[in-house]
Amino acid sequence: MQILLSELERDALTEIVNIGVSRAAASLRRLIGAEVLLSVPSAEVISRQAAAAMIADREQEPLVAVRQDFAGPFSGRALLILPAANGASLVRAVLGDSVDDAEALALQDETLTETGNLVLNNCLGTMANMLRESLTLSLPDLDHGAPAALFASGMRPEEEVAGVVLFLYINFSIRNHDIRGYIAMLMDMPSLAMLQQLIASFISSVMDDTAGSP
Repeated sequence: MQILLSELERDALTEIVNIGVSRAAASLRRLIGAEVLLSVPSAEVISRQAAAAMIADREQEPLVAVRQDFAGPFSGRALLILPAANGASLVRAVLGDSVDDAEALALQDETLTETGNLVLNNCLGTMANMLRESLTLSLPDLDHGAPAALFASGMRPEEEVAGVVLFLYINFSIRNHDIRGYIAMLMDMPSLAMLQQLIASFISSVMDDTAGSP
């Protein structure tokens, strides 16, 4: 079973996620007290192995990921993946200059987990709301490792080889920090098929609203 999103479906999904990360940016702005810009240029559906290889090709340094499971009409696991140095920059931007390096290091995992939770909650919550559904989210966890290990963390062996990844590149701009990262949503085929149906319904409703406008 193979599921391919049409160009229109990819564009709609990218726009939905961009609204979610914009809301995450607004929340971070209130937390940090400085301008925060987040953007997701594109969304694509690829295999888990291809997603891991793509990140491994781009990133040579260790990675850190905040992960949350989600359940509802479509279920899976969401990851916010950052190069370790970018994660440290994000933590420094959140904590500010009043915290010294030793304290920042001590608070790094906790701060990164909370910040990742904020970003993923906004993305998943916005997706659910705009698709007129609801999702239940787990508490966030933090993992370190290579891309393949991050995708497999906490999964049963039979889950590790199955499923696909909704893969999103994400750009952060916070104060003077330019931070790159990735959002990956790991789903099985039935969940992706349901998501595709919901996106198609969303597109139809938008088109109907547009057609009905004076």
